[in-house]
Order: sequence, then structure tokens, then C-alpha cells
Amino acid sequence: MADSVLSLKNLNVGFPGMTVVRDLNLDVADGAFVSLLGPSGSGKSTVLRTIAGLLPALGGRIVLEGLEITALPPERRNVGIVFQNYALFPTMTAFENIAFALRVAKNRQEEIARRVHEVAAMAAITDQLDKKPASMSGGQQQRVAIARALVTGSRVLLFDEPLSNLDAKVRTSMRKEIKRLQSELGFTAIFVTHDQEDALTMSDAIVVFNHGRIEQIGDGRTLYRKPATPFICEFIGISNELAPPLAARLLGRDVKGRSFVRHEDVVLGAAAGIPARVNHVEFLGAYSRVDLEVEGHALSAMLIGDQFPELGSTVSLGIRPGAAHTFPEERR
Repeated sequence: MADSVLSLKNLNVGFPGMTVVRDLNLDVADGAFVSLLGPSGSGKSTVLRTIAGLLPALGGRIVLEGLEITALPPERRNVGIVFQNYALFPTMTAFENIAFALRVAKNRQEEIARRVHEVAAMAAITDQLDKKPASMSGGQQQRVAIARALVTGSRVLLFDEPLSNLDAKVRTSMRKEIKRLQSELGFTAIFVTHDQEDALTMSDAIVVFNHGRIEQIGDGRTLYRKPATPFICEFIGISNELAPPLAARLLGRDVKGRSFVRHEDVVLGAAAGIPARVNHVEFLGAYSRVDLEVEGHALSAMLIGDQFPELGSTVSLGIRPGAAHTFPEERR
């Protein structure tokens, strides 16, 4: 396992009079792509901005490559940041935007030109260097913002929801581009997003926040198939919560606590299933969503391909063996 390049130790983050995240401990491996995922207000962006030095830590320590940076100003932390709105200077060309930090640091002009052209080539924007942001597409502006974060030689890049302003097709392209850059340059990425698809497709590890604490850490497959808590089961992907009597019927045993089954693990036409009424069907291209009523309980299924049950019909319903997630009753 790679050594940790960034460690958060008992970190408290938030604002004066309001702690958003308390006693956070997290180690980020060198060269990893780590996403901070969670609902609005869960603390993920606040953590990112505290790492960057844009918000002061309320307590605890931030250690980067063995050096404590908790009290250092942003310009001395050696981390790059890519913002949601790109934060490019509108009156500057792409070249000038990328070169800005190097000029502030009083690098020689020849060195500035060399480093700007180097990262521009990596980001595939050499032909955009003379343009201003207003004349570039959203994807091109995003590449400029990434190049600007890379040009100072930062080994850790922080991404604050950088894909949220892009349309679906450009967003998919930029995911691949960011991963390509990370793979080629070897930097460590900490990526804040509310979009599960971003996190699931890009990350080596996903840190899921809920109400200011870490709910679970794992790769996408682990979070999806082995959720540790009911919150993860409901938040990652789409699940049905089974009422206890229905869970007992479908699982063939008494169930205490809460049980969930994902939409794609609901089987229609099961040989030993129970009757279910089809209340609604939505055709969504590659799959169909079917809303069902089972013994007075609502349940949804995802059907792949051409399966398309008739509205109002009765079907036999079951679940895939081993697909249900059951959690013990929570103590109060």
C-alpha cells in the first residue's frame, strides 16, 4: 500500500460557533484518487477548503508529506485547487491564467513559458493559449483550470465539484481527461462531488460523509455491494426498503431491523415468487423502471432490455439470492 501523502488528524472544521465536521481522521495514499461524497451540508466541501487553507481549522492537524501545514497560508501549502466555476481571470488569456502563480512567485520568463507549454500540452489546450475564457467552451476552461493547478508542481490537487457546470457528454469526457492527467502525472487527487457517478467511475476510494462524520470508506464496488449502514444503502444507488413482513416473505426467515434490496435485484417472473401488481412502467431506454404493489407495500424494479410488463397486470416477484442487505435494529 502506498504511503500516506496527506493525513487529517482529529480535524475539526467549520465556522466560528459551528463545527461542521468533528474529530476527522483520514489518510490519503500517495497517488490515489479519493472522492469526498455526501449530501449537501454533510461537510465535504468544508473539509476540502480547510485542507486548501481557505478556511482555518477549528482544531486538529493537517499533515502533508510529513510537514504540518495546519497554520500555513494557502500559498505555502503546495496544493493546487480547481474550483466549480473555474475561477479564471476573464481579462487574461489561457496562457496568462496558467502562468499567474509562476509570475507571482517571480519565476524567470523562460521558465514560465516552458512550464506553461508543458502542462498545456498535457491538458491538450496548446491551441487555446491565446484565447480568453469567454471564447472557450466549458470543457476547455476546465482544462485551463487544471493546468493552472498543475503548473506550480503541486503533488496534491483538490477538486471542488469541477464537473457540475458541464453537460452530460462533456462531463463524461472530462472524467476521463482528469483520470488520464492523474495517471500520467502521478498527482494525488481529492475530489469533492455530490454526483455518485463521478465518484463511482473515477475513485480509488470514496469517503462518504453524513451529518459531519465519515459513514464509510471504500471503493465503489464495496460501497454498492457491501454497504455498512442503512444510510449508505439508501444513498449509494437506488434501493427499496422492505417492510418487515414483506422482508420475511421474500427472504424466507424472520427479519429484525431494516432490510433493503436494490432495484436491479428484484426479479419478476420468479418461479416461487409472490404476487405483485404492476402500477406504473417507465421506459428509460436501456432499462425500464416498474413500480409494484406487493401485499400493500410499494416496491420498484429495474428491468434490463425488452421486458415490459403490462400496466395493471399481476406478476410473480422474488429477489436474487443473497442480494438483500439487512441491518440490526439501531439502539437509541
